[in-house]
Amino acid sequence: MNEFHVSADHELNLKTILAMDFGEKFIGVATYCVNRDPYPVPFGRIQNTGPEKVISLLKKIIESESVDLIVIGVPRLTDGKETKMTAKAGIFVEFIRNQITLPVEEQDETLSTYEAESRMKNSARYNFTVDLKQIDAVAASVILEDFILRRK
Repeated sequence: MNEFHVSADHELNLKTILAMDFGEKFIGVATYCVNRDPYPVPFGRIQNTGPEKVISLLKKIIESESVDLIVIGVPRLTDGKETKMTAKAGIFVEFIRNQITLPVEEQDETLSTYEAESRMKNSARYNFTVDLKQIDAVAASVILEDFILRRK
């Protein structure tokens, strides 16, 4: 067991979670099946080319991964204040809630991109460099980890 595992009677036990790091150009995606997978993993990114395309791609991921719950990162400043991106992410959250029948949770994503950059710089998997094509997905996995730890 690791820090992301929960007790067998926990509401998240064996639930597959899809986390998203919302961005105006790309949406990072990560997945994790609680207590089955070893830890949350980056899944990839979706090019944000419009609502219809995003929903279409999300539905494919949801179906192929048998997702039970969606978590969307909402950015704030380190002091908790909202930004323009907070409002845009909030609109995205509501859009997803209106288009997808699964439960949708919000997770504070403050500094998730910085954490993703740090992980990439310290990992042979990413050749110890920040790969801009993968950073959104890594940030989504950070958001997912934070969500699990908050819910424990």
